Amino acid sequence: MKVITGFAAAFVALSLCVPAAQARDTVHHLSVKDAIEMGKAKDVLDGEIQFYFGDQSHPAVATPLTKGVVTNKKTNAVGKSDEEACNWAMLTALKQMQERAHSEGGNAVINIESYFKRKSFKSNTEFECHAGGIMADVALKGDVVKLKK
Repeated sequence: MKVITGFAAAFVALSLCVPAAQARDTVHHLSVKDAIEMGKAKDVLDGEIQFYFGDQSHPAVATPLTKGVVTNKKTNAVGKSDEEACNWAMLTALKQMQERAHSEGGNAVINIESYFKRKSFKSNTEFECHAGGIMADVALKGDVVKLKK
């Protein structure tokens, strides 16, 4: 049987007294408009694909392409405010939807909702973001379509 040294024994005793640290998961509902404007200003979004959240009105659908496209994007939140990190995660999610719409010949993504852990949050003006100590996460779901002009 091995003998535990003084340092190791102290470490084991201390670790038994300290409760397990829980990761932070702060839920934010932030402005879609602010995130999209930031994306256009930083050339992340090209402006060719239109995004319609919740039940926002939009031109008639000429061709439905893919229903229920899901994206889940995370970004590094270290050294950023939750809002800044969440907006970046939102932009990367929208960029992925933009690329999907382009690849399918669409010109819009409609019925967009936040879809974190498969739970819907529908809003015409806000998106949901989960921010922690080191990561921010945005999940979206929407329908890629070609709208009538």
